[in-house]
Amino acid sequence: MKLKNMITAAVAGLVLSACSNDFLENKPQGIISDGNMNDPEAVDLLVNSAYATFGCRYADSNDPHLFPVTNWSYGEVRADNAYKGGGGETDLWEVHDMETARINPDNGFLDGKWFNVYCGISRCNSAIRALGNVDEDVIKEKNVRIAEIRVIRDHWYFELVRLFNRIPYMEVGLPESDYPSVRNDEFTREQHLARIAGDLVDAAKVLPESQTETGRINRRIALAYAAKVKLYQAYEQDPQTNMVVNINKGLLKEVVELIDRVQGYRLLDDFQQLDLLEYENGPESVFAIQFSKDDGSGGVGRVNWSMLLNSMTGPGCPWQGDGFFLPSQDLINAYQTDADGLPVFDYQSMPDYGKVVFSEDGEEYTLENVGGCVDPRLDFVTGRPTIRYKTYVEAPCGLWVRNSDVYGYNNTKRFWLSPESKEATHGWPWGASALNWQIIRYADLLLYKAEALIEIGGDGLEEARRLINRVRQRAMNSAYVRDFDDPSKYAANYKIGLYPADGWNQDYARKALRTEMRLEKAMEGERFFDLVRWGIAKETMNRYFEVEKDNRIYYGNASFETGEEYFPIPVAQYNFSGGIYVQNPGYPAF
Repeated sequence: MKLKNMITAAVAGLVLSACSNDFLENKPQGIISDGNMNDPEAVDLLVNSAYATFGCRYADSNDPHLFPVTNWSYGEVRADNAYKGGGGETDLWEVHDMETARINPDNGFLDGKWFNVYCGISRCNSAIRALGNVDEDVIKEKNVRIAEIRVIRDHWYFELVRLFNRIPYMEVGLPESDYPSVRNDEFTREQHLARIAGDLVDAAKVLPESQTETGRINRRIALAYAAKVKLYQAYEQDPQTNMVVNINKGLLKEVVELIDRVQGYRLLDDFQQLDLLEYENGPESVFAIQFSKDDGSGGVGRVNWSMLLNSMTGPGCPWQGDGFFLPSQDLINAYQTDADGLPVFDYQSMPDYGKVVFSEDGEEYTLENVGGCVDPRLDFVTGRPTIRYKTYVEAPCGLWVRNSDVYGYNNTKRFWLSPESKEATHGWPWGASALNWQIIRYADLLLYKAEALIEIGGDGLEEARRLINRVRQRAMNSAYVRDFDDPSKYAANYKIGLYPADGWNQDYARKALRTEMRLEKAMEGERFFDLVRWGIAKETMNRYFEVEKDNRIYYGNASFETGEEYFPIPVAQYNFSGGIYVQNPGYPAF
C-alpha cells in the first residue's frame, strides 16, 4: 500500500496539540491518549500525522498555494528563473515584492510560511513525545517510526534555515506554551545545519535500507538529505553580510562519502518521465511528497495544493487557471547552446531566444531568433507558443498567459500531466493530479557530488565531469519535442553535448556545474537557495534585473542588496515572541 493513501485517514482521525486549538479543520474521530498509545493503529495515526505535514494545510484549507511546500515563490520567483505571473503586479503583491527584491517584515506570505513550517515541527514533536512513551515490546517498530518523524522534522528545520537564517529551535520536550520564550539568535546558521545533518545521520542508523510501503522514509533518504544539508553547511557565511567566507573541504568530503552510501537509484531514461505518474516513485525518486487523487478524503483528494494557482490560462487553453509561476525569458535564453551543444555561459549578451512577434494586423504570431541551438530540456520545462504541449493533439501551446502585456507569453510544462490525461482534473482545481513532488531525486545527488568534488579540487575534477555528463547524457537521449504541424521535424534546433576533458579546470568546471544545476532543476524551487549557497545571489540578481528590465518594465527600480539573501523575520512572529527575536542583518532592527 502507498503511504499517501494511509495518511488521509490519519489526518481526520487524530487530535494532537499543535499550533492552535483549531489545528485541524476536520472533525476529529478520536483522541490519542496514554490509554491507547500501545495500540498499533494509534501509533500509525501519530506517524501518518507527521507525514501529513507535507500538505501544509493547518489553519486554512486553501493556504498551501500562498505558502507553497514546493517553494515556487520563495525559491524560483525570487530568483532569475521565474516571473510571478497572474493578473499583474498587484495580484499577490506579496510575491511581486519577492520577485523585485522589495521584501518587508510585514509581508504576510513570510509569516504564513513561518507559521506553517512551525506547525509541521510542532506536530512532529508531539508525535515523537507520544511515541517515546510507547512500549517497545508491543510496538516493535517504535524506534524506526521515531526516526522517520525526525527526518520530517529535519526537513522543516532545513527549510527554515534556508528561508530565515535566524530561527528558534524548539526542543522536543518543550511545551508549546514556552515557544514564545525561545530566542531566534541562540544558534548560528552553521550550528543549525550541523545539528540537522547530525540528526539525519543518526536517524539513518535506525532506519531500514528500504520500506515495504511506498513513500515511507528509509535509511537512504536520511543519508541523501544529510549530504544535502552538509553541502550547504560547507559554504561558511559571514553572519553580518551572508557572504561566503570559506568552503570547508572536510565537510565536502563527507558529502561525497554520504552520497556514495546511497545505492539503488538511477536516472530515468527520459527527462519527460519525471512528470508521468507511472514513474513518480521510480528509480530516480529518492525522497518525494506523496500526493493522491480521488482517495476518499473529500473533493479531488490529497493533490498538490501548492500548485493551485499555477495552471495556464488563455484563449484555446485546455485549462483555465490563474496563470501564476511563469518561466523568465532569462531562463529560456540560458538553454542556448553552442555548435558543440555546450551551454553559452555569456548568453545574456545575446538577443532573446524565441520571442513572440505579431503580424501587422495582430492576428498571426511567430517566434523570432530560433535559428540557434538549444538544450532539449528547454521544451521539456517551458511551454512556448507554437510548440507542442506534451502529448496534447488539439493545438500547440498558444498565448496561454493571463496577463501577457506584463509577463510575456511563456508558461510551464514541468509538474503537469498532459491536458488530455484521464489522471488530470478537468475542472476545479485545474490540472490537479496525483503527481508527487520530488524533494530529492537521483540527478540531484549526482550534481551535489560533482559540486563537492569540484570545490575540493584535484583528482576529483575528472569524476565531477563524468557525473555532470551523466545528467546531460540523459537529456541527450530523451525523446525531443516534435514540430506540431510536421512531426518528422523537431520543434527547435536541439543540440546538447558532453563536456570534454580538454580545458576542464576548476573554474570552468564550477561554471559548468552551476549551469547544469539550473538547467536540470529549473522551476523545482531550489534556484535562489543555490545562489545563496554559492555566495553569488547579489551579483546574479542585479545582473538579471539589468538584462530583463527591457522585457519586464517593473524591474526598472529593482535592486538586490547585501543582507537580502534571507527573508526578514516576520513582524508578527516578533510580536509573538514578546520582542525577544532579533532581526536579520540587512533589514531595519525591530
